[in-house]
Amino acid sequence: MRTPFILLPLLALCPAPVAFAAPDMSKSDGARWWAHVQALANDGMEGRGTGTPGYDRAADYVIAQFETLGLKPMGVDGYKQPVAFVEQTVLSDQSSAALVDPTGEKPLAVPGDLIFSGSGGPVPERIDASMVFAGYGLHLPEVGHDDFAGLDIKGKVVVVLSGGPATISGALKSHARSERTRWLADRGALGLITLVTPKQVEIPWSRRVALASAPALYFADNSLRETQTAFLGAQLDPAKSALFFEGTGRDFNAIAAAADASAPVPGFPLALRLKAQVAAKRRDLSSPNLVAVLPGSDPKLRGEYVVLSAHLDGYGIGTPIKGDAIYNGALDNASGVASLLEIARALKAGKDAPKRSILFAIVTAEEKGLLGARYFARRPTVPQKSIVADLNFDMALPIFPLTSVTPVGYDQSSLGQDAAAVSAAMNLPITPDPFPDRNVFIRSDQYAFIREGIPALFFKYGFKAGTPEAETEKAWRANIYHSPFDDLNQPVMPAETAKLNDYVTAVTLRVANGPARPRWNDDSFFKRFAK
Repeated sequence: MRTPFILLPLLALCPAPVAFAAPDMSKSDGARWWAHVQALANDGMEGRGTGTPGYDRAADYVIAQFETLGLKPMGVDGYKQPVAFVEQTVLSDQSSAALVDPTGEKPLAVPGDLIFSGSGGPVPERIDASMVFAGYGLHLPEVGHDDFAGLDIKGKVVVVLSGGPATISGALKSHARSERTRWLADRGALGLITLVTPKQVEIPWSRRVALASAPALYFADNSLRETQTAFLGAQLDPAKSALFFEGTGRDFNAIAAAADASAPVPGFPLALRLKAQVAAKRRDLSSPNLVAVLPGSDPKLRGEYVVLSAHLDGYGIGTPIKGDAIYNGALDNASGVASLLEIARALKAGKDAPKRSILFAIVTAEEKGLLGARYFARRPTVPQKSIVADLNFDMALPIFPLTSVTPVGYDQSSLGQDAAAVSAAMNLPITPDPFPDRNVFIRSDQYAFIREGIPALFFKYGFKAGTPEAETEKAWRANIYHSPFDDLNQPVMPAETAKLNDYVTAVTLRVANGPARPRWNDDSFFKRFAK
């Protein structure tokens, strides 16, 4: 068995901020890509937090690259498409929570035990409500599964658990999780608390606590929000989950074991009430998406667009970890923006010009809930019906050799056939998502386009569960993901990313030059969103 790469947090800080010039075009493909990453993820960019000067400096760099490449502006203000937000910061030191039973209150530390979410819309100032456990919290009557059936959720806080039936696709489960806040609020629920079984923990709880003080965002335009009324969202420390089941006669360890095995997890009323007070401060801010176009060469098809997307924003400056407070976001997602710049260069230099136009959408506020992509997908700078596909880059992770690819969503539309054809030609076989319950289908910007009925793919390095590559990826997520250690000092393989960039370039050309628009598969659940 091959020895996995061991990714340990690197304690050395990045060099002092410097101004990065445009990458040397004589360099190798991987070296040019890495030069873009260095420019976008150095300490001088201060983590590219949405609405911050660091983000604006990074945006200026991207615009300069667009201009150098000869891409035309396609925003509403040059390359920019401004998006108006409300920034909401939960004040944990002024907030409180407790579980209430007939004997009294059992306090929960905020954020040590319970983290309140500030996203989606204004948080409710107070909650005092009964709770109901709704199993996996999946409402999918189309496939014969509804965890809320028979439960009284009106006026209650709903508690759900990670996981889901193995018989339901990861994409469909992810979609149900994405939609359930709106679905619950529409039916009178007051809040949603998510639990994660110990075996399904992806990010250490200490890391989530460190991020709890980060500001959240929601749209200034109320019509774009997920809910129209205040709704409580929260996460519970996995080590404290059993507390919520006291007085029910149910064993949380048994429930967690069932979830880990994708077995049925029925819902039932909880014996405890939740009493909470949530304090928050708010301010208005604006941050732009960046949009550029490479016009198509075919007079009949140039009015249709293939979107290439990647998010520019990161977590900015946050809670220090081992003395470092800059969350540089080198692989999440300066790497993705760098890849789009290199793909744009390749398309411009290629002998075969794409017949359809290629729209480069570098979006903001992904880390705040895909907000920039959602805004662009709903209010694009070209007619929405002219967008034929979205191909998304986010955190591809060049930390082991590229031997296969996982184009998430390939089994949902004809884009999968395009990906498969390129895979065969480049000897990069497609590997299914090894961890479908991680929700990657809805955790990046392609999902904003899917919700608008636009077929999409999300490109990842391929690997299988139980392999050294899987252990490497798991170690990266545990030690580096969403931390200051996602910086320029970590081990990276630029030449491997150059291979993935070539793959996505080939997929882009195939889609752009195809005689027909991409279409949803007949059996795809997401076909219903097509307009």
